[in-house]
Amino acid sequence: MIARILIIGGYGNFGSLISRRLAREENIHLIIAGRSAEKAREFATKLGAEWSAIDIAVPIDKELIQLKPDIVIHTSGPFQGQGYEVAEACIRHKCHYIDLADGRKFVKNIGHLDAAAKEAGVLVVSGASSVPCLTSAIIDHYKADFQKLEDLDYAITTAQRTNPGIATTTAILDYVGKPFVTLLDGQKQNVFGWQDITLRKYPELGWRFLGNCDVPDLELFPERYPDLRTIRFRAGLEVSILHVGLWCLSWLTRCGVVNTLRPLAGPFSRFAKLFDIFGSNRSGFHMTMKGIGVDEKSKSVTFTILTNSGHGPYIPCVPSSLLAVELAKGNIKSTGAMACVDLISLPTYLEALREYDICWTVE
Repeated sequence: MIARILIIGGYGNFGSLISRRLAREENIHLIIAGRSAEKAREFATKLGAEWSAIDIAVPIDKELIQLKPDIVIHTSGPFQGQGYEVAEACIRHKCHYIDLADGRKFVKNIGHLDAAAKEAGVLVVSGASSVPCLTSAIIDHYKADFQKLEDLDYAITTAQRTNPGIATTTAILDYVGKPFVTLLDGQKQNVFGWQDITLRKYPELGWRFLGNCDVPDLELFPERYPDLRTIRFRAGLEVSILHVGLWCLSWLTRCGVVNTLRPLAGPFSRFAKLFDIFGSNRSGFHMTMKGIGVDEKSKSVTFTILTNSGHGPYIPCVPSSLLAVELAKGNIKSTGAMACVDLISLPTYLEALREYDICWTVE
């Protein structure tokens, strides 16, 4: 049986990588969609796929009736500020739904659709990306080594020459300088986006600046791992002047000079491109897990990922591709609405990364 998979934003930054990956599958009929009919048609033609013009700002029921997808992958961010209209439409028309959301509340609250999704017999998955899918998979893989997992400290540092896309930049600027809650020393406390600036030395990459980043994990993990006392997630830009410059801008929001930096997404992206000559196509990720080992002694595990050749963006694209392939084969029987945890193991995730210029180490 051939599964029809509709990718909304299928010609975009992440959507195009997912589309190319799924176009290799024999049992999948791909449909590329987005606001621009011209871009959708052009990219779909290259892949030998179907195309459609879809604008998520208006109801998409008509398009779903026309296209009859079995699975919808929603990549059109930013998800901060979005509602669940696309997911709800998928439930109404009984097709599975997967998104790449990194919005904290968006991913956390997808569970509100659980009853409706189960009644329709479909799977609705939010956050099929690096966070919380990869991060939870790493923790779950090593959690058995801990009697108590008490501290998580992890970060993503991006490659300068890898264009993050306007949606990703908008998502970052949405929380820069704004307060959000995380768990520190057993207490829920406010931190501010892109502040608490720090430096970390990554193998081969050297020193990178990092700042507070708001992600779904901060909402999900304290409940998921009840022994946690501290969870810190940070992100950073490769070129120091850009990272520090954004840190300076964060004070405009924190001090109430502006409500949000979102309108600067376009100008900041264009300005950042001017510094490509000073950067590389190498990015990194680390997660340090600390606590009490099974031998009742202090234990620490650090999992590090390094990417080369501009292959960093493939990492957040892996979950949606894996889930779509398994759904198309009929190997996933689960229904309901959930964040993307417990669905992909770390070995499965890493196996999917082997075809790219990506490596990882454990200490």
